[in-house]
Amino acid sequence: MRASLRNKAVAVCNEKIAKKGEAVGLSFYAFFANKNDDPALLMEAAEWWIKTHELDHFEKAVKIRDLIISDI
Repeated sequence: MRASLRNKAVAVCNEKIAKKGEAVGLSFYAFFANKNDDPALLMEAAEWWIKTHELDHFEKAVKIRDLIISDI
């Protein structure tokens, strides 16, 4: 996962956790606006989420943040 996406994803996870608590779940779509303006980046996130880590559609933000940080 490229650094810009990794940084954005960690920031989104931290924001969701701060607002809704550690039990909050999200999908990789949370890292993007409601329009598909960068399909390659969306596919990169989807591949990391689905193929690399075999995650369910919704996962705990804490788990995702920790996975991203451990992949560095």
